[in-house]
Amino acid sequence: MVQFIAGGKGEGKTKQLIDKANQQLKVTDGNLVFIDDDRRTSSDLHYNIRFVEAGKRVLSNYREFSGFVLGILAMDNDIKTVYIDGVTNIIENLEADDLVKLAKRLTDLSERNEVEFVACINWKKEDLPSEIQDLCV
Repeated sequence: MVQFIAGGKGEGKTKQLIDKANQQLKVTDGNLVFIDDDRRTSSDLHYNIRFVEAGKRVLSNYREFSGFVLGILAMDNDIKTVYIDGVTNIIENLEADDLVKLAKRLTDLSERNEVEFVACINWKKEDLPSEIQDLCV
């Protein structure tokens, strides 16, 4: 399953994502990963949630990001959910059609690896392609 939390800057998306991760940790039987472009949120996450800072890596497009995520999944077969904060900050060139391709790629990874993805994007829901709007929570 792939879900997006969409909204403008300062609308509380990151807090919502952190709360989801911390709450899920209480009921999951696997590992959780939180990917962010910087370390600002790391202290708000429970210490059992693996934090990955992606901002130091140059990820030019959705393909490179998909490979990055695949590498994380390859290291741990017990990952149940991957939370991604600021997809539009992590990937340098992310246009609307690339976001649709990324969603399809994450859906494929989700089905093959039995992993859920929840990602924040800095776009208003009404500005997103319909394929992504359908995945917004």
